[in-house]
Amino acid sequence: MSGPELTHDQLSVVSAPLRGRVFLHGPAGNGKSTAGVARLKLLLESGVPGENILVLTPQRTLQDTYLALIHSPESPAGGEVTPLTVGGLARRMCDLFWPLAAEKAGFSRPDRPPSFLTLESSQYYMAHIVRPLLEEGYFESVTMDRNRLYSQILDSLNKSAAVGFPSTEIGSRLDSAWFGDPGQRRIYADAQDCATRFREFCLQHNLLDFSLQLDFFWKFLWPDQTVRNYLLHTYRHMIYDNIEEDVPRAHDLLHDWLPVLESVLLIYDEGAGYRHFLGADVHTAWALRELCETEVAFHDSFVMSKGIERLGASLAATIDTAFKFAGPRQTVETESDREVHLRLITARFYPDLLDRIVEEIRGLVIDSGRAPSEIVILAPYLSDALRFALTSRLEAGGLPWRTLRPSRSLRDESAAQALLTLAALAHPQWNVRPSPFDVAYAFMQALGTDLVRAQLLAEIVYRAKNISLSSFDDINPEKQERITFVLGNRYSILRDWLQAYRLAGPLPLDHFLRRLFGEVLSQPGFGFHRNLDAARVAGSLVESVRKFRLAMEPAIVDVDHPDFDLGHEYINMLQDGVLAALYLDSWKAGSETAVLVAPAYSFLMMNRPASVQFWLDPGSSGWYQRLDQPLTHSQVLSREWPEGNTWTFADEERANSETMARLVLGLVRRCRDRIYLGISDLGEGGFEQRGRLLYAFQSVLNDNLEQ
Repeated sequence: MSGPELTHDQLSVVSAPLRGRVFLHGPAGNGKSTAGVARLKLLLESGVPGENILVLTPQRTLQDTYLALIHSPESPAGGEVTPLTVGGLARRMCDLFWPLAAEKAGFSRPDRPPSFLTLESSQYYMAHIVRPLLEEGYFESVTMDRNRLYSQILDSLNKSAAVGFPSTEIGSRLDSAWFGDPGQRRIYADAQDCATRFREFCLQHNLLDFSLQLDFFWKFLWPDQTVRNYLLHTYRHMIYDNIEEDVPRAHDLLHDWLPVLESVLLIYDEGAGYRHFLGADVHTAWALRELCETEVAFHDSFVMSKGIERLGASLAATIDTAFKFAGPRQTVETESDREVHLRLITARFYPDLLDRIVEEIRGLVIDSGRAPSEIVILAPYLSDALRFALTSRLEAGGLPWRTLRPSRSLRDESAAQALLTLAALAHPQWNVRPSPFDVAYAFMQALGTDLVRAQLLAEIVYRAKNISLSSFDDINPEKQERITFVLGNRYSILRDWLQAYRLAGPLPLDHFLRRLFGEVLSQPGFGFHRNLDAARVAGSLVESVRKFRLAMEPAIVDVDHPDFDLGHEYINMLQDGVLAALYLDSWKAGSETAVLVAPAYSFLMMNRPASVQFWLDPGSSGWYQRLDQPLTHSQVLSREWPEGNTWTFADEERANSETMARLVLGLVRRCRDRIYLGISDLGEGGFEQRGRLLYAFQSVLNDNLEQ
């Protein structure tokens, strides 16, 4: 099997003895994961059975380089390597050894199999519990969307399981750290009550959300000698990449497991820890090096030029002088050299700035021959307005693009809206009456036309009263010509398909969507035929519906109603704004051919470099400020926070500085050639740009001019 040529340092890690533990650390971009893949290759070529090797990462999207080797046709024959997250490992063990400890764990139906919940189905059940309590006055002083309320309670439960404190202590920990309006304390009591009710509901109905999977595995399965022997005999070799992005409970597991494994390679990314808001703990990860006989540090970057490296070190040291991974503050070369690595794009108004950025990208792609996939546009947040403004300009300029927003609800995706509107038209028994505009918008997406013709067609053919569509042949000839017969033919094909489906009887919603996409919308001429982004959304929607159905069918709430329908329930859930779970296709689709538009943190978690980065809104507080989450707290609900301490403004400032230093350094370390800083006098919100990141750039550049 061929692969990249390795350096001496990489070879020292790859060729380490097949018995022993190695702790590899260094900044991003210096070949640590490449060494990890080469080590896996060596293990396989040395005769280690694939089924005895476990590859762990904190997130599935970080496994791509290992999966490429595992699935390679040149990979040695035999058992297959197991790539997992610790959460995935816990789920497997819960499923496999359920009868062993279900009764001891307090599940009311230990003789029946469990149902594993996704993020979406967890929020569905949380909503089922919390909605009646809201009517009783719970969370009266909280102003937020209900989906955020549900997700923050679940987030606190997840942190309790990931960090290792009882779920019954969530409210008391938040309460003890609060310094402010005493009325907030009632909110913490409400959140604790909802979390407790949800956990009791899960135990009663054999439902395992992420937090209960971890708790069940850690408290009841891992201590059991049968389970432990199974894991110890199955997996003899381990490669664990990006350990700094995982949770303390994962590191606790490794603390018990490492001494008995034959070989271990732990890979730690210095200065990272971007998933801290999800419970990641760099301190418990770093402590694992004490269990390893060999410690190796990589220093040289394969990504950054020296100028980019100096820029990153200076920025991070300016932002947070206490951040140990920043290194000493350096001069950012001469002004002419600085132009090569850092360029400013300025404008008075924000739309003008976006125009100039897209024009610069056109020049890079068309004139300089840059591959679109080597260019990323990053912002602290990617609002719907900013996403539309950027992508419409890129499209008008003939530039391929794709976006990545993992936290974006599927209901906000135009392709998903169109599919769900068509689903409502195909299922009149749901009694869901889409508005005329929703139908027009669905026609625009599905039939590949403009909004004007789609609006005219919808006004003529759609009857909301009985949820029906009339024939194109019944339309006035003059209106037919305005709509065009080409569009009319596509509409007739779609209408006939929906009519035939109505007569044949309902299918599960995910089956319906698969058929609709495959038999109609993906065909030549229709709107999804060449729209890869729409196809990606459709795939995520189908997967979301399927997982929801599988999680719901064994233990459905309120199924005694004769009109209960899982598809209708899913539609209602999505209307509540339930967030989409993580779908791998959204991280991969179009990566070879398109400019990426993404929030900064999402790009970091892709763990891939880019030649050119455009940073928007340097004056925004989103580069450093913690999201307002009144029902949870990433710092207080962490292992490093002393229980009972009060969270003060000084703590907030210190955490913000470290967060921005990590973020900026992580982005710079994933940039090969150049960073463009987009600055407008008035930002996206119409306010003057005055954020900390902007001041940091000004400080670094001013120092450069003075020297």
